[in-house]
Amino acid sequence: MQVTVQPSVIKGNIVAPASKSSMQRACAAALVRKGKSIIYNPGISNDDKAALQVIEALGATVLSGSDGSIIINSNGVNAAGSQVNNGESGLGIRMFAPIVALNNKTMVINGEGSLLTRPMDFFDSIFPQLGITISSNNGKLPLVVTGPLQPRNIIIDGSLSSQFLTGLLMAYAAAGASDVSIEVINLKSKPYVDLTLKVMHDFALPVPKNNNYTSFYFPANAFAAENDTTITYTVESDWSGGAFLLVAGAIAGNITVKGLDPQSTQADKACLQALIDCKANISIQDSQIEIGPGKLTAFHFDANDCPDLFPPLAALAACCEGTSVIEGVHRLTHKESNRALTIQDELGKMGISVELQDNLMLIKGGPLKGAHTHSRHDHRIAMMCAVAGLRADGPTIIDDAQAVGKSYPNFFEHIQELGAIVATTA
Repeated sequence: MQVTVQPSVIKGNIVAPASKSSMQRACAAALVRKGKSIIYNPGISNDDKAALQVIEALGATVLSGSDGSIIINSNGVNAAGSQVNNGESGLGIRMFAPIVALNNKTMVINGEGSLLTRPMDFFDSIFPQLGITISSNNGKLPLVVTGPLQPRNIIIDGSLSSQFLTGLLMAYAAAGASDVSIEVINLKSKPYVDLTLKVMHDFALPVPKNNNYTSFYFPANAFAAENDTTITYTVESDWSGGAFLLVAGAIAGNITVKGLDPQSTQADKACLQALIDCKANISIQDSQIEIGPGKLTAFHFDANDCPDLFPPLAALAACCEGTSVIEGVHRLTHKESNRALTIQDELGKMGISVELQDNLMLIKGGPLKGAHTHSRHDHRIAMMCAVAGLRADGPTIIDDAQAVGKSYPNFFEHIQELGAIVATTA
């Protein structure tokens, strides 16, 4: 799909999309806790759909409620078949792999697209310590695992992603972990771990003691809620997708974004600080955020714990006077694309200088030129180009724009609702 975005002034109200980080964790928790769970405001992204397919493959039943909710019934992890497919979801593969390994039979764990090239050698070293037999494709998918997982004291490296830890915490809870701990070194994305622990609490799963993010201890005789207890959970709106809407407002018009919780544990709510620092006109309220252009100036932002903010903040920096600095480039290598190089290339097409210095990205703001860009099959790059295109001097063409379906399928419809001039070609 090819999308063309014309220079536009936007205005109006919009509700941020459901968080796939919250949705996928809720799917996993509903599977492992056993019993009935009702999920409100469910996500509709490709990653969300993949998570639902995985829990069905692992024994849960998924029904659609008449009110738009999703009803999940589970008797625990009990796969009928021998394979699961996580689509292109990085969170899905890392979170569900330990849960899949709760089965006491051989299972094949696979994915699609860019996920096939991402490193998975973490599991090669950790799973044998938990009584799991594993083979991989030279540290990549597919994984072949034979469980069941046995909770033990282990040490893991959290420098690549916290998503491995999320899966282990869920699996330990499901396996009845008792008097064991997971020690973590170099943990990144700590706010996402907070989200995991909150979801576990909301689904009445045993929640480990967090020792300042260096270890997570499951006490003896921890227990979960009874199976006949129905859990209800409302998926949060997504700060990752919402960040693109907020940046669009900051550079192209006065809008109100609803649904984003300023008290959320989501790491990407940190985008608010960048928007404040660059002097956007912003009013943060409990139920909505009003935002509009100001005299935008360069900002310095640490994205080590929230690397998904690089694309929206790169679009913001392109419209700021001066050179903005974003830290955390090392976190961008193993995304849907190598995002550091992709941001540099695609914004470069639009006339913006992006310099990479070790762990820093330096973006010099300036006039944006309309250009022919490509998403590189990366949902966040497609949205970055579209948002930047609102301020360009001519049309911005985005090839492979359907990539937004991974996290925010109705992104282009939403910015159209706000007045952006968008044309789509199949």
